[in-house]
This record gives sequence, structure tokens and C-alpha cells, in this order.
Amino acid sequence: MMTHTAYVLVSYGIAAVTVLSLILWVLVDGRSRRRELQALESAGIRRRSAPSGDAQ
Repeated sequence: MMTHTAYVLVSYGIAAVTVLSLILWVLVDGRSRRRELQALESAGIRRRSAPSGDAQ
């Protein structure tokens, strides 16, 4: 049978691994999206929020 201390430590460990995994996922995904945006912009596709050359 597991003691209360062991249960708490395992629970905190699982929570820490989950949070770290989510942080890593966000960082990796952010880099991927930035690379995609750079590829699109180099192909001539601009974001709507970017200023255009023929501003009014």
C-alpha cells in the first residue's frame, strides 16, 4: 500500500511532467509557426495586419 507522502510526491511528479511537456510543446510549436510565416512571407504572401506598399 502506498503512503500518503508517496502519493503526494507521485502526484506532484505527474503534474510537473505534464506542465513541462505543455511548455515544451508550446515552444516547439511556436518555432514551427514562425518558420511557416517566414516561408509564406518569402513567397510573397503577407499578413493582413502587415503594412502594404500602397498605404492610403
